[in-house]
Amino acid sequence: MKHTNFRSRRVASSLCALLLAAMAPLAQAGPGHDHGDDSVAANSNAPKRQPDGRVFLPKPSQRQLGIRTLTTEEKSLPRSEALNGRVVMDPNAGGKVQPTLAGRVEAGTGGLPLLGQAVRRGQALAVVRARVNPRGRAGPAAAGAARRAPGQGAQRNLERLQQLEGSVPQREIDAGRIDLEGLKQRLAAVGSGVDARETLRAPVSGVIAAVNVVSGQVVDAREVLFEIIDPARLLIEASAFDANLAAQVSSATVVTGVGSALPLRFVGAGRVLRDGALPLQFRTAPGKAGEAPPPLAVGQLVKVIVQTRTMVKGLPVPTAAVVKGASNIDQVWVHTAAETFEPRQVRWEPLDGARLSVLSGLKAGDRVVVQGAPLLNQVR
Repeated sequence: MKHTNFRSRRVASSLCALLLAAMAPLAQAGPGHDHGDDSVAANSNAPKRQPDGRVFLPKPSQRQLGIRTLTTEEKSLPRSEALNGRVVMDPNAGGKVQPTLAGRVEAGTGGLPLLGQAVRRGQALAVVRARVNPRGRAGPAAAGAARRAPGQGAQRNLERLQQLEGSVPQREIDAGRIDLEGLKQRLAAVGSGVDARETLRAPVSGVIAAVNVVSGQVVDAREVLFEIIDPARLLIEASAFDANLAAQVSSATVVTGVGSALPLRFVGAGRVLRDGALPLQFRTAPGKAGEAPPPLAVGQLVKVIVQTRTMVKGLPVPTAAVVKGASNIDQVWVHTAAETFEPRQVRWEPLDGARLSVLSGLKAGDRVVVQGAPLLNQVR
């Protein structure tokens, strides 16, 4: 009996296995529910980074990211040095307004000047009324009283002599008049010392760059109240640790932004080290009539690119072409195929602020990405 039951169970198990095998081909997803092939098709044309570091970027993605390339060309370029600099005031086109008296500031007829306001040389900017303490005021007041009484006496004496004109010599009348005038002048001098006023005037023509005072403020002598500059005539002082660089300067530019620079004119070099470096002075090139002044401010820290007379072989590319790759190493992206970009590690040196000279890592004829390189770095 037990043997019969065992055989029956074996037969039932075999039938179940055959039934499941027959139904397996029918166990498929319905229409619209099979995502396997669609997923492969959707991802096959998507931007992605390949195992060797290259980036696959389809043409539609290149247009969307604004990828632009430039064919490199080897040239003879000047060797350049990047120096740290600072914008300073031109002593012949700027100035500071300082009072020689300590006192209270009063606004002029047109009020105190504001930042960016254009002023002319000799224009009144403010008035400083001398500040005198009570003890210092008592002395001039006593001196004035002491001189007022003799003045009154001299006035009466002159009037008496004038009434006796013809009876007294004319020289006595003239002497009395001279004494009276002298006493009046000394009395006026004592009063002016107590109520002294100083009108502050613009030393040069330009624009107000700094205002350090308000109406009613009490200031000390030699305190800087206003600074005036000419935005079109600024100086830049750069620090060079190589004293021979001053004799090799061919041209220079100042970096004002990413990929933008302004030309400079070399003025001269100092002969005294400052913080262990030799100061080099440059002047901003004058712009055309009606052109906006350069975007520089006094005290601003800038990067100065000095081009020397030494020439080297290199490939000029825009500064935006160089990005940071793995391990923070400088690299560029080269367009090697229609939809493939390859990273290349490069060694470079600054050229003119807007461009740099690639010394190794590229060859002439390579198509380098000059716009959108940081976006290629983000493809994973």
